[in-house]
Amino acid sequence: MKIIAMIPARYSASRFPGKLMKDLGGKTVIQRTYEAALNTNLFAEVYVVTDSEIIRENISNVGGNVIMSIKEHECGSDRIAEAVAFIDADIVINVQGDEPFIDEVSLSKLVAVFKEDTKKEIDLASLKVQITNKEDIENPNNVKVITDVNNLAIYFSRSVIPFHRDKDIDVKYYKHKGVYAFRKQALLDFYNTPMTPLEASEKIEAIRYQEIGKKIKMVETTVEAVGIDTPEDLEKAKKYLNL
Repeated sequence: MKIIAMIPARYSASRFPGKLMKDLGGKTVIQRTYEAALNTNLFAEVYVVTDSEIIRENISNVGGNVIMSIKEHECGSDRIAEAVAFIDADIVINVQGDEPFIDEVSLSKLVAVFKEDTKKEIDLASLKVQITNKEDIENPNNVKVITDVNNLAIYFSRSVIPFHRDKDIDVKYYKHKGVYAFRKQALLDFYNTPMTPLEASEKIEAIRYQEIGKKIKMVETTVEAVGIDTPEDLEKAKKYLNL
């Protein structure tokens, strides 16, 4: 089973343009992410997939693998699917370009899902982390996920799910972390399907997989990676790096 990592790296970002090329302790954010994925030793190959000549040059200059996107893409899955179509791989891990501190343990758990899935019933695996702070739970920037008893995703939403109607019942809330592992075919099926209604409403790509019948296994992690969505996040990342 050949497992590769793909890092979608879009230069423009609505909340923090050019964030992947910002300096983080002497290296760019995207370079740190690439090196972190490479250093896990979990992957046969690691690629950065980008629409930016600036990012391409940065990764190429450090000896990295870069694929330039041909089309414009709405989401990371589309960008990766276009790139992986002609690459030999069984499992593709999507590592977010703005999470330079993704940990090896969490990625190993995603890989393990497919190694244990001998019947090939799981199409995707992804991460979730429990959140308890009321502000985090209600923040629409935090995508929440609910699962069945087998940890298969039921739904993802920016709203608070589940709704805590009965206060006598203990409810746990989980945030979806945007790190995916795909069977290559599931990724191609996603790419060849137009954006679905619920996905368009929530702006959550995981929903399209569900709407076309794909099974998503959620893996719980306790590691809260430092994602960089705003200039304030970058400052937090710099402090984290100095710990």
